[in-house]
Amino acid sequence: MEKNLDSLDLNLLRLLKVVVETRNTSLTAEKLGISQTSVSRGMAKLRETFGDQLFIRKAHGVEPSELAEKLAEAAENMLIPFTQVLEAYQDFEPEEYSGNIVIACDLTLLEVFGQGLYRSLSEALPKANFKLIYWQQSSLQGLLNREIDYMLHYTMLQLPQDIYTHHLSDIVVNLVARKNHPILSETSDWEAIKHIPLVKYATDSSIGKYDIYDEQFLARGAEPNIALVSHSVPIMVDKLVNSDAMAFNSSYILRHNDQLACYSLPIMPEELKTISISGGYLQSKRGYPLNQHLHQAVQNFFNSIVQPDNK
Repeated sequence: MEKNLDSLDLNLLRLLKVVVETRNTSLTAEKLGISQTSVSRGMAKLRETFGDQLFIRKAHGVEPSELAEKLAEAAENMLIPFTQVLEAYQDFEPEEYSGNIVIACDLTLLEVFGQGLYRSLSEALPKANFKLIYWQQSSLQGLLNREIDYMLHYTMLQLPQDIYTHHLSDIVVNLVARKNHPILSETSDWEAIKHIPLVKYATDSSIGKYDIYDEQFLARGAEPNIALVSHSVPIMVDKLVNSDAMAFNSSYILRHNDQLACYSLPIMPEELKTISISGGYLQSKRGYPLNQHLHQAVQNFFNSIVQPDNK
């Protein structure tokens, strides 16, 4: 029987359920919209799987055995989750969805885009309850455990194949420092800038002591002079405005203080001149209406913004 169960067609369970309900093969064919011949073939396959004593033929129909009735009840219970999933797909109304949604973002993305991102999400799902948190080392497991619904991160982050990711946007990188910086106003050559103090975001997603820009200093025989690492954008901005420190950052940070300016990058690989942002969620949730709607709301937000001029 185990071998037969492995290849059992779910349609046969539906057929079994309807035959038990109607006790008539003609009515079963009519209710399922199939031919009488298809019903007969289906019942023959059911007998092959479960034995000959499923139904007893009567003058005006069939009489289900106790086994048939119990199998029909089990089939109904088994098909309920399928029905619920289909109904969820068909009946999903974003304007009425009132569930909880957890979104984990890299801290820098949350700092720069969090307010606009939340506005876009709340417009798309006005009755939902949102929790926007920053990405931590434990967040990947939270995503895999279905505790986090959606993530935003830099594309360079290595993720397992269980996570479906899609490109959202690219950010142009510059050197950022105070206006009229004594060195950067004149040159961005590595030899001139390699000892300038660095200001950096603190991120819980980094692995190792150095990031991709630190490695550019190391490749030229210079240890990066890291003066400040902080989760706080205001603290970073204050350091940049009131010292000769610089940061590998984007023109978005200029919005925080009009005393900041962008300067040209030194010579470096093209792939380091822009940073790609990706969104993602579980592969098993691809096609879910909620996740599709979340993705569309996030993508619409990034499509609507333009990176500030870097001057």
